[in-house]
Amino acid sequence: MPDPAIELIDIDKSFGVVRANKRINLAVERGTIHGIIGENGAGKSTLMSIIYGFYQADSGTIKVGGKTVDISDPNAAIAAGIGMVHQHFMLVENFTVVENVMLGAEQSPLLFSGIARVRAELKRLERDHSLDVDPDAIVEELPVGRQQRVEILKALYRGADILILDEPTGVLTPAEADHLFAVLRQLRDEGKTIILITHKLREIMAITDNVSVMRQGEMVATRRTADTDVAELAELMVGRRVLLTVDKAPAAPRDVKLSVTGLTVRDRRGVVMVEDVSFDVKAGEIVGIAGVAGNGQSELLEALAGIRRAESGRIAMLGRDIDPSQEVDPAEIRRMGCAHVPEDRHHMGLVLPFEENENAILGYQGDPRFAKGPLLDRDAMRRDAEAKIKAYDIRPPDCRLKTSNFSGGNQQKIVLAREMERDPDVLLIGQPTRGVDVGAIEFIHRRIIEMRDAGKAILLVSVELDEIRALSDRILVMFAGRIVGERSPDAGEGELGLLMAGIEGQEAAE
Repeated sequence: MPDPAIELIDIDKSFGVVRANKRINLAVERGTIHGIIGENGAGKSTLMSIIYGFYQADSGTIKVGGKTVDISDPNAAIAAGIGMVHQHFMLVENFTVVENVMLGAEQSPLLFSGIARVRAELKRLERDHSLDVDPDAIVEELPVGRQQRVEILKALYRGADILILDEPTGVLTPAEADHLFAVLRQLRDEGKTIILITHKLREIMAITDNVSVMRQGEMVATRRTADTDVAELAELMVGRRVLLTVDKAPAAPRDVKLSVTGLTVRDRRGVVMVEDVSFDVKAGEIVGIAGVAGNGQSELLEALAGIRRAESGRIAMLGRDIDPSQEVDPAEIRRMGCAHVPEDRHHMGLVLPFEENENAILGYQGDPRFAKGPLLDRDAMRRDAEAKIKAYDIRPPDCRLKTSNFSGGNQQKIVLAREMERDPDVLLIGQPTRGVDVGAIEFIHRRIIEMRDAGKAILLVSVELDEIRALSDRILVMFAGRIVGERSPDAGEGELGLLMAGIEGQEAAE
């Protein structure tokens, strides 16, 4: 090929005894969308962090446009024409869009003149790239999809010709993901080079021109996307054949373990997010809740877990009546035999500066197994964590490592292991495979089915419609805070999609 947009030659990077990247060689064609896939902990994010200057390689060479460059920090990456959109956005939430875009690139101590210049340039970029965002909107008031547009605009404003996106659809609705892909295709057609990190093999097949596979820190294959398929890519990622469908027997539901009646929940702004919702979940079944993100699923799970007060309604759980409009202690809900995997692992599931073994018992630190009088038994905590690491293949297998140093998918496995290994009678689980690789998805799905078959009552929330259909025994569809329909998992994607868009009744079934 002519000079690649970016080329990596023999890149090596270690963190102590962990060798994250092993003699990586990669050439990315100019004006293409190049996917990078691999298991959690395969070294993808480390490699992208080297390209963007967060880390420096121990050895090796980086070339941009055929010229060797020294990327010592993100400023050097930006100067080389490289921009990055992180999985967890790097935005100041109480700043406006224009303030976020100009942050670090003010160019003048006279901020008012700088803001006028940035606003004019933003309008041009928005118009040229179909990235419409109100420049004066406060970032925290924007939907997640528009926040991501702000990150892309930041990179384009700084002159990025090479754009790295890390798990960009993990927090997007299907419609937002479709819009993002349209934007990426447009950027590619204008000559930009896109590097896309994702676990979603369907997205790789739909959007990329080429794809490279990493496994255990090494680059094991590069393919033209048109010349490969999902099965081959999954096998290259994991090193074995991967079951891409969920194998399960019919459910054998028994007595009701969770009953919700007339539940209404408001968010912190006072907006009704869950409105008069009623349903039951029985032992030995999985009830899936489908819906576009932001339609009340998160608030529903939080109310059931005791984290958020409801305005009205009743909950009966494991033979006990709960008035969710009163203060409910989440610890008491856990003691009753209910475990909760929150949708947002960073804000609700983990304390990132804690060691892995500390997060592995978070919320259960009062368990006598981990107590030594008034103090925690650190040896018992570490033994417990090491067993969970082995059972859930958490990488790197170091229970003393700070949780912030694990990849997003491995952080998710820490939360899943903590909650699922408690052997709860009721499991509330939100977005179980968000940011998780295909091999781990297979394991997590199998574990959820095993819990169902052991008689557990499972309420599953996921924005992945394929996951809802594959795992659920019954599907409830939420729209604007209400349950607008119940369907079997055999229901067509189109029918469920119409319900998710608020089109009810016979019209959705036709």
